[in-house]
Amino acid sequence: MSRYNTQVLSSIRMLCRMRNINEKVLYERAKLILSIYREVCWSTIDRANDVCDTLICTYGDSLDGALIYLENFAPDEARERFEERIRSLFETKWIIELVDMAMLKIREYPDKGALYCEIISKAYLNRFKYRESEMLEVLNMERSTYYDRKKEAILLFGLSLWGTAIPKLKDFLESAREEEALCYCEC
Repeated sequence: MSRYNTQVLSSIRMLCRMRNINEKVLYERAKLILSIYREVCWSTIDRANDVCDTLICTYGDSLDGALIYLENFAPDEARERFEERIRSLFETKWIIELVDMAMLKIREYPDKGALYCEIISKAYLNRFKYRESEMLEVLNMERSTYYDRKKEAILLFGLSLWGTAIPKLKDFLESAREEEALCYCEC
């Protein structure tokens, strides 16, 4: 097999065909998600701290007191602003959990799963961003091999995200809605 058509890449292409997924679109979307991940995590920590600080400063000296105030006494607009900020944090949390689920799926991949996880983690997810030269040294790889494995890792990430993690979240949300509707009907 040539360098450009490894066994893993052939398997990925077959999976894309079976699921009727455009490989190029999958790669671009997966790479986009990965490229913003580090920044999303960083800004989420700041937003979460800001929400806690605002609650405590505005509504009480403890987080519990602030939450009780918001629940029972806050004007509707204050509660709506708070709910929107919290909803935004939860949406970001879901994205982080989806990425985590996709990474677990990649680790299970039978051919170099741990290597693909390491490449994605070091290139996109870890707080410390590795330079190319550091990646080559840490992974003990030639540049061309690294780029081949990185492309395979990104494609596997995309398949894991859109093929496993997102469908699991959709199933969970549908179950929660059905449960909520059932509880609402019984009340």
